[in-house]
Formats: sequence, structure tokens, C-alpha cells
Amino acid sequence: QAQLVESGGGSVQVGGSLRLSCVPSGYTYSAYLMGWFRQAPGKQREGVALIDVDRSTAYADSVKGRFTISKDTTNNTLYLQMNSLKPEDTAMYYCATAYLGGRPLVPLSYGLGDQAMFRPWGQGTQVTVSS
Repeated sequence: QAQLVESGGGSVQVGGSLRLSCVPSGYTYSAYLMGWFRQAPGKQREGVALIDVDRSTAYADSVKGRFTISKDTTNNTLYLQMNSLKPEDTAMYYCATAYLGGRPLVPLSYGLGDQAMFRPWGQGTQVTVSS
């Protein structure tokens, strides 16, 4: 059964950095659109960053210039490097994948708002940023 396992969350102070990792089990993600999403208490889950099969990327406006999504095909791992963290980045972070036949999503940014195409989802990793 395909699963995703996130790690790397934690508690940091404002301006700090964290790197999240996501490892799929049961499949390799090379032909999948992959993404990071987050959900803060009392808010809807939102798209944070996407990386497509051609390595193109898309980011939510709130994280542009601070977060970087990447993938390492040698160890089948997805990353989210988060720098200059703010209290409003506090949330549960999830990774997810979407299979679109191995073709890039155009426009990629569409995937930030359409979560229905993504499955499976990981269990999440908590990120807390304190001032």
C-alpha cells in the first residue's frame, strides 16, 4: 500500500529554519507531481509548494523567497527547506502526490488550490514558530 512519511518538523524561533522530508513507501515518485500542504488550527488546509515531474516548481505567495521545494531521486525523498520562519507558518505540514500520467500540470500553480487530485497523503509533521 502506498504511503508517505513526513519528518523534520519541530519548534523554532522566528527567523529560524527547518527542513522537512517526505519519503514515499510502496512506490517511487519520479512520475508524480509532489507537494507540501499545511493546515493551521481553525483554518483550511492550503497548498504551500509543488514540484512537478519536470522539476518545475510553484509556491504560495506567502512562502515565496523563503521556502524551497526539492526532490532527490537517488533516495526517493521530497524536501521542503523553510527559512526565515514566521509565527504564521505554524501548522501541520503534509506531503502528498498526484499521478497525472507522468505529464506536467499546466499551469502548475493550479495544483496549489486543487487538493482533490492528490493522494495518498502523509500523516503530517508539526511546525511551530514562536516569537
